[in-house]
Amino acid sequence: MKQLLKQVFNSQKHLIRLLLPLVTIILAVSLFVTPALATGVYQMPNLVANDHTWIVDQGEIISRLNEGKIGSVLENLAKQTGNETRIVTIRRLDYGETPESFAKALFEKWFPTKEAQANQTLLVLDTVTNGTAIITGDKVKSLLTDSIAESVATETLSAPLRDGNKYNQAFLDASDRLVAVLSGNPDPGPPKIADKVQVEGTFKKAGETDRGNATAWVVGLLIAATVIPMATYYIYQINQPSSDG
Repeated sequence: MKQLLKQVFNSQKHLIRLLLPLVTIILAVSLFVTPALATGVYQMPNLVANDHTWIVDQGEIISRLNEGKIGSVLENLAKQTGNETRIVTIRRLDYGETPESFAKALFEKWFPTKEAQANQTLLVLDTVTNGTAIITGDKVKSLLTDSIAESVATETLSAPLRDGNKYNQAFLDASDRLVAVLSGNPDPGPPKIADKVQVEGTFKKAGETDRGNATAWVVGLLIAATVIPMATYYIYQINQPSSDG
């Protein structure tokens, strides 16, 4: 019986020795995966002279069909008026960054001088929070005033997102409004929002999902913090010479 127990203890000891490195690796990866998904301005591609890149969809939320449609109308806008508009989506902001600070830094990276910025408009969306920001150059402000630009970002772009994260519809609506205004046409204004009866949804919002993920990580870390010391102590105990000889 004593020999059998010793064999069981030895088996458990080897199993724990195998599992400890695995648990350590999993914990290490879990701590660094989320920051790795964040996007900083330094990670954004550079623009070169006469760059016809109108959409940078790092959030991967715009369909290829709609990306082509939007890119085409923004290309025509640039050819006809000289006013250029670019749309950027990102998955997650760096810690401490906001859509506004990111958009401003990217605007200055892409267009470092007042002359280069003059006819530019940059619209940014963070897909984790659905936060938006818009930056405009001095010359376009005569058409795209600060109040209209703010309305585009917070109303035209955001309305379809509040109605079920309809990203494609959001950018189609926003680009249509921007093109109209920057072409010198009357501002069509923000979308009319019809009152709807609030029905409890079955999908979590982005913020709720983040909180759920954060809770899961905290619970996992607490469990690991409990299990690893216990396992280490257990190994220590079974490695001690038996008093029975």
